[in-house]
Amino acid sequence: MLKKNILITGCSSGLGLALTNYYLQEGFKVFGISRKNPNIENKDFIHISFDLSQVEKIKKNLNPLLLQINSFETIFLNAGMLGKIKLLEELSIEELNEVYSLNVYTNKELLDICKNLEVKNIILISSGASKNGYKGWASYSLSKAGVNMLANLYSNEMLNTKILAVAPGVIKTPMTDYIRFEIDTDAFPSAKKLNTRIVQTPQETAIKLDNLIAKIDEFESGSYVDIRQI
Repeated sequence: MLKKNILITGCSSGLGLALTNYYLQEGFKVFGISRKNPNIENKDFIHISFDLSQVEKIKKNLNPLLLQINSFETIFLNAGMLGKIKLLEELSIEELNEVYSLNVYTNKELLDICKNLEVKNIILISSGASKNGYKGWASYSLSKAGVNMLANLYSNEMLNTKILAVAPGVIKTPMTDYIRFEIDTDAFPSAKKLNTRIVQTPQETAIKLDNLIAKIDEFESGSYVDIRQI
């Protein structure tokens, strides 16, 4: 029997790595895109080395590869960046663009490729920050709000694919450790708030995402889902 394919961007660390290992254990064939190779020794793991911040090269480099594979059970558009935690007036347009470009335009280019593939589900990793404008999180919040709308827009164009923007909750990664332990909590109270929340491991989050996919028919394509509220 042919193994079903999973595609994961940002597969070398954090949630992306946890999803990669989870689906390999579940018997899927996993294709991972990232700059760094996670060095997973498994014949069902295929690493595609590519820097997704090079938005203008995505289609040229990845389109031929992905068209060759053609069929995917689920695609996780997980790669992203936080950007600097600082006041909006202190953020330059260049800084905002860097985060928006990776978090939104990279996924736009990948979704364009997906239109020519057979894909059952696409999960874009969003965040509660897409709905809550916390002080200091401007570049991240703006970009994740863009991710939500991207899911919504493409759901109207890709009628045979279920697309969701999913907020996975607080995950223990270098990104959240930076917010929780290195940010001035007096200047940015949201960093303090993160410390009062349940912090999940990437592995726990991967299981929750798979549970969500098991009941994906309950959700309307194009919608935003907060995993903590289901």
